[in-house]
Amino acid sequence: MDAQRAQEIASSPNMIQVNCNGQNVYIEHVDQDKGMATIHPLDNPNNKQSVSVNDLSE
Repeated sequence: MDAQRAQEIASSPNMIQVNCNGQNVYIEHVDQDKGMATIHPLDNPNNKQSVSVNDLSE
């Protein structure tokens, strides 16, 4: 996924399914300049991670 699409998903009022390494995740924030996203697994909101947007897929 590219940073622009990740930002669109993060800003969307709708829940869009996103995967990171086979796990369903929620995108909290996107740093488009660095190509990084702050995410957490849907089943564990306290487990925040910073990953490359390239690791995300719809």
